[in-house]
Amino acid sequence: MRLAVIADIHGNLPALEAVLSDIARRGADRILNLGDCVAGPLWPRETMDLLQARAIETVRGNHDRWMAETPRGQMYPSDAFAFDRLTADQVSTLGALPARVDLGDGVVGVHGTPRDDNAYLLEDVIGGQLVPARPAAIAKRLGPLGATLVLCAHSHQPRLVQVRSRLQVLNPGSVGCPGYVDPTPPAHVSEAGSPHARYALLTRRNDGDWSIELIAVEYDWGMASRRAMENGRQEWAQALATGFVG
Repeated sequence: MRLAVIADIHGNLPALEAVLSDIARRGADRILNLGDCVAGPLWPRETMDLLQARAIETVRGNHDRWMAETPRGQMYPSDAFAFDRLTADQVSTLGALPARVDLGDGVVGVHGTPRDDNAYLLEDVIGGQLVPARPAAIAKRLGPLGATLVLCAHSHQPRLVQVRSRLQVLNPGSVGCPGYVDPTPPAHVSEAGSPHARYALLTRRNDGDWSIELIAVEYDWGMASRRAMENGRQEWAQALATGFVG
């Protein structure tokens, strides 16, 4: 059993195409997308078309939910950009995605935490940066989930944490947005440190445990950066080109 986990595409079509090509080359029995599919100044409609054409199993992210629930005039710029380019059916599809997917055998996928799609599971905000949370804090955020492997996203930080015996939490990183500024108090930044498209590949061994690879894929991030600049988002252009926001 091989499971590919992708997340936080944010409308970056060439990054998604590169990741899907790499998954096909390596081989996977199943792909799970952990949400935030299209929000951003890139290719939201084309990205959504590809996800729907491939029928990729998807968890709803906070931006997916916001586009379906928030009045257009109150949306963040990235959500509004995507909303204006999607069909009404596509917006409804995003809103109807499940907040949690149970893959069986103790594997659960969420976007943020099991209770909040807009909260970090593996990180704390300290001094304007995302820093790794301690296992006890992660366990508290998980609550009585009853899983042995939890797949999460939201922070765009690729990370694997052993919370306790027989409980791991994995964030595959972001396919299409390697850095961002979040002005919501406490304001902070997330930076992957490189512009690569990220995902994870999990292999179930004969003993029942998982072998986990965190993978960084090259693609034409210069094209994505130029697209963001053309659409008036210089901060996105900087992050897409470098993996840093400043």
